[in-house]
Amino acid sequence: MRKYVIMGVQGSGKGTQSAMLAGDLDLVHISVGDIFRWHVKNHTKLGAQVRRLVAAGELVGDDLVEDVVKDRLDLHDWNYGFIIDGFPRNRRQAEFFLESYDIDGVIHLDLPDEEVRRRVLARRLCSRCGMDYNLIAHRPEEEGRCDVCGGELVTRPDDTPDALARRLADYHDKTGPVLELFRRKEYVLTIDARADKLEVQRTIRARFNLPPYRGDG
Repeated sequence: MRKYVIMGVQGSGKGTQSAMLAGDLDLVHISVGDIFRWHVKNHTKLGAQVRRLVAAGELVGDDLVEDVVKDRLDLHDWNYGFIIDGFPRNRRQAEFFLESYDIDGVIHLDLPDEEVRRRVLARRLCSRCGMDYNLIAHRPEEEGRCDVCGGELVTRPDDTPDALARRLADYHDKTGPVLELFRRKEYVLTIDARADKLEVQRTIRARFNLPPYRGDG
C-alpha cells in the first residue's frame, strides 16, 4: 500500500500529477477541491456554505476541510493506497494527519508566484459538465466552448487577481510550518513545477522508486 501527500500552490499541477500517479498504481486520488466542487454542483448543504464563502471572497475554514477529509478517508476504499491533495493546510492538520495515517512521502511542487498567476488566471471551467481547461496548455477546439458537451467556458468565481493574491498569501503563511513538520518526520521531495508534466512525473517516480509511467512514450 502506498500513501502520499502532494502539496503545491494552485496551478502547480497537483491534480495532473496525482491523476498520473493514481491511474496506473491503483491509488485513490483524494482532492479536497474536487470534493467541494462536487457539493457545489450538486447543491448540497455543504455546497451552499462553500458557495457563500467563495462569493464573499473568503477561504473555506480549516475545520470544515478537516471534517471533509476525515469523512472521505473513513470510507476506506483505498485498498492499494491514496494520494491526497489540498490537505493538510496547516500545522495542526499535519499533526492530526501524521498521528492518524502512515504515509510514504510528501511531494512538494514548487512554483514561483508569477507563474502561478499566469497559469491560474488562464483557467476555464465548463459551465455545463465541469470539464477543466487552461488557455495556455489545454485550449478547447472551439474558443469559449467545451469539447465534450459544447457548454460555455467560464472563469471560476475564485480565479480573480484579488482572490488569488489572498490565496497565495494564505498558502505561504501556512505551508512553511507544514513542510517543516513533514521534513522532520517524513521524506519530502521538492520538485520545480515549471518543468514539463512528464518530466515532473518521471522525477517523482525515480525518487520514490516507483514503476515508470505507463503513458510515457
